[in-house]
Amino acid sequence: MSGLPQPEVTARRKLRLGPYARAVGQVLMVSAKASPGAVAMKVAGSLISAVLPLVTTYFASLTTTALAAAYAGDPDAGRSAITYVVVTAVLGLLWGSFTSVDRYIQQVLSFRVGAIVGDRMYERFLALEFWRYDDKETVDLYDRARRFSDSYARVLDRIAAIFTQLVSVVLAIGALLLVSWWIALIVLVAIIPSVYLQFRLSREQMAHWNTQVDSRRQRRMIETNLMKPQHIAEMRLYGIVRYLMDLRSTLRDADEKRRLDFQKRYIPKQLLADAVQYGAELLALVWIVGQIIARAQPVGQFLYVQQIVSRALNTANNLVSSLSSIDEDLANLKDYEQFMDFPLSTTAPGRLEAAPSAVELRDIHFTYAGSEAEVLKGISMSFERGTHIAVVGENGAGKSTLIRVLAGLYQPSRGEVLLDGRNLRDVGIDDWHQHLAVMSQDFLRYEFATAANNIYFGDVHRPRDDDRVRRAAADAEAAEFIGKMPSGFDSYVSNWMEDPRGRKGSGLSGGQWQRLAMARNFYRDAPFIVMDEPTSAIDALAEHRIFTRLFADRSRTIIAISHRLATIEKADIVYMLEDGRVVESGTHRELVALRGRYYRMFESQLPDA
Repeated sequence: MSGLPQPEVTARRKLRLGPYARAVGQVLMVSAKASPGAVAMKVAGSLISAVLPLVTTYFASLTTTALAAAYAGDPDAGRSAITYVVVTAVLGLLWGSFTSVDRYIQQVLSFRVGAIVGDRMYERFLALEFWRYDDKETVDLYDRARRFSDSYARVLDRIAAIFTQLVSVVLAIGALLLVSWWIALIVLVAIIPSVYLQFRLSREQMAHWNTQVDSRRQRRMIETNLMKPQHIAEMRLYGIVRYLMDLRSTLRDADEKRRLDFQKRYIPKQLLADAVQYGAELLALVWIVGQIIARAQPVGQFLYVQQIVSRALNTANNLVSSLSSIDEDLANLKDYEQFMDFPLSTTAPGRLEAAPSAVELRDIHFTYAGSEAEVLKGISMSFERGTHIAVVGENGAGKSTLIRVLAGLYQPSRGEVLLDGRNLRDVGIDDWHQHLAVMSQDFLRYEFATAANNIYFGDVHRPRDDDRVRRAAADAEAAEFIGKMPSGFDSYVSNWMEDPRGRKGSGLSGGQWQRLAMARNFYRDAPFIVMDEPTSAIDALAEHRIFTRLFADRSRTIIAISHRLATIEKADIVYMLEDGRVVESGTHRELVALRGRYYRMFESQLPDA
């Protein structure tokens, strides 16, 4: 386990009063927008929660005093005691009714606020500049921002709880002032040590959380692999299941142990703070007992002081917990705001009204974020609409990166992608993507969907056309195996799914998944088709038939990356990449006749080599 990330100690991030107030204001603004009525009810409820228990305590103390007077022979005191009991019971009924309503309001706000903030987070993440998905600092920031986003819906409840508890403490101290100013002062002073210690603990825990992002992500990745059925065969064959389980446990235990160590270090100090609180309560009760014995205070004051002091201390402790919880939530506010301020990839103002008739890559250079090695080194190529192009080269030559630059997913560090002479940087990227169909070897498997919807996802901007779905499946040679599925095109493609008639989905082979992905791109019916090793799991004869149909269509521009000569030789022009440069270009026949790098790469596939 020597490769495990070790805990670090970093400077503690402090959230000062200004950011606190701004964060609270932001939460209130979003919450009020989501449900203004519920927020108003929440504020009113917070006040009721703070005041009603104190009023109940007051009437309970009056009841006790009245009962003592009635026992001593006062004939009017009994009627007063009954009145106070009725008032106390009514207050209890009101409190119970309010609690039920408040619980509903809490659920409404949690849902609406959580939905708004969660949707914003998803939309921002899915629209970032593409290079950020390869950038570790961005991913780390996203993890911290998501922690804040996930807790956003709870923050309003905590704000309301803090408001209630703060008002309760102030009112309790004020109520004690009516009895004795120095008892009120002692109780107030007793609260301070616990508040301070809890804040210190929460800050250290937050600093620890931020130093363990890599470890926590590693654990999530292990858990994801362990729970994917398609990975179990390899893991069991290689006997790695127990190793990964142990690694996961080691990461989890190290993370949790360090967090618990923080709390363990604070136990002696917390015990001392608790002793101060209990001492203050004992002193208050001894004093009021002495006052009652000396007949300086009525009997009911004992219950009054005991309940008020107990409530002040307990509420203060709850206030500390609430402040600590919200402290942890809001400490990541800066990360959340920084993440939400990242520029989007769709902000270019230019519109692309129609598919371009000419595309040019001019002197393209590209370097991945965080790396100094240049992947593309001055690549230039151009093609007219309807041209069929092949890009070939050894692994690592830069082929897939070039495709991503062409698609606008990556911005070149130098050079231009021109669409009819317009720089792609100046065009809304969504407009360009409407004209692209990209078939990649790293395609998505929509396991939650039916076969028909897996194909339809190629163009969801229009209602599903089942005739188009079937034609696309036929062009990808997927119609035959789909037709054999339990419910045909309406069958789920994962055997973990089941339709309303109780028919389980079908587990697909790698080649079948690849044909389904190709059908999705055929359904898209885009004028520019980009293929990055899309048929690696499909047999050679099926690939030959698919590409023969594709290359027979001169209405579309086709850019293909492949290692199969039968595909490449159909292209109008072939670009040979090596170490991020175009080292040869021409037709298949011209490059074979040249007997250079292209010839040596495909020599074993040439019929008369």
